Amino acid sequence: MTGPSEDTPDDAYERQAGGRARIPGPRAAGDDLDAPATLPPAPPSHAVLKSLLGAWALAACSAEETQAVEDHLTECAPCAEEALRLRDAVGLLHPEESLDLKPLLRSRVLEDCLGKRPARIPVPAWANPYDTETARLDALLRDFGDSEWHTPVRLKWFEEERRRSYRTTVAGVIGHLLTVDGLIATALGLDDPLGPKAPPGGPTDRTEHFWNSAPHPATRQVREPWRAQGHTLVRTVSFAGRGVAELDVDYGGFALPLGDAFLERAFECWVHAWDIAEAVDYPYEPPSGPHLHRMIDLAARLLPGALAGRRRSGLAAPARGLVAAGAPGRTLHLEIEGAGGGSWDIALDSPAAKPSREHTVAEVALDGLEFCQLAAGHISPEEAAVGQTGDREAIRDVLFAAASLSRL
Repeated sequence: MTGPSEDTPDDAYERQAGGRARIPGPRAAGDDLDAPATLPPAPPSHAVLKSLLGAWALAACSAEETQAVEDHLTECAPCAEEALRLRDAVGLLHPEESLDLKPLLRSRVLEDCLGKRPARIPVPAWANPYDTETARLDALLRDFGDSEWHTPVRLKWFEEERRRSYRTTVAGVIGHLLTVDGLIATALGLDDPLGPKAPPGGPTDRTEHFWNSAPHPATRQVREPWRAQGHTLVRTVSFAGRGVAELDVDYGGFALPLGDAFLERAFECWVHAWDIAEAVDYPYEPPSGPHLHRMIDLAARLLPGALAGRRRSGLAAPARGLVAAGAPGRTLHLEIEGAGGGSWDIALDSPAAKPSREHTVAEVALDGLEFCQLAAGHISPEEAAVGQTGDREAIRDVLFAAASLSRL
């Protein structure tokens, strides 16, 4: 007959585990070898976290599940993209509301914004104006009935030495925005809204193709593809990472880095939203000061190149002297007042010259919104109310160059 034997620590551990063989984890020095070891809980698997994305988009997860899902989204691009799509879909489940503000809306929005954490995958700063302006225009369009989509709208721009205009409809304007935004889509490798038979060329050729190739005039149905494309553009650059802002976008006769192209599209979206609001007699506010400043800065940076182009066409006075790249040359000081304003020095004799305060020959002061109207071709250089001193010829050339930035 065998007497009782003394348990080893491993025997005791196995008996406490219900008789199942278990492998104890490593023990640190000084641990009580007689105490049962506990294993840390394993993190949820990819499959489990992916199955929670729908509940996460509906804000139906527990705090622990929410934390686990959001930690996973910072490491898994496919799940992060799926999460954004689900969030967009959740937005479609809510009924559209009027653009007219409700009482206390501002305080509720501020309270909600202050109570939320920053987005894990933020929109690049240079894409924020486009994201904002497309959302503002879409909010205006939500209130439109079928008849308002056919309201006449006159698009205006400046070409060579005179103002031009084209009459279309609200739907036609959105179609124009859709087709020109398509230049950014193709640069990012996305589908062209005009399809595989899109004509070569810039914004004017693409817009005329859209207007002329459709069997019927555009209707409110154009809103959905325009808005979906805008969401896709913002989502794509948000996931693209650093360096994408330098990608070139071909406008036909010229190219812009992607970051500047997004600003240009934000500016045109605002200008045409202004056109639409004016046509339907609805008030429409300008962009926020920081966003307006970015748009004005883009126009100011494009002025030396626009002036050189007009000079090559014989529409501006010849350069006063040859200036080597990077060397200081004649300069015009531009002062923009009001929200979004600032100061810019414009090289006059060569786009590659370095502006210099010591070589300033003229100064111009303009209100910010009036400068934007000039750059959009809504007012002519002669109509721009400016404070100006110095070389009158240089001032005239710069004002006309600003107007020449506009186009259909």
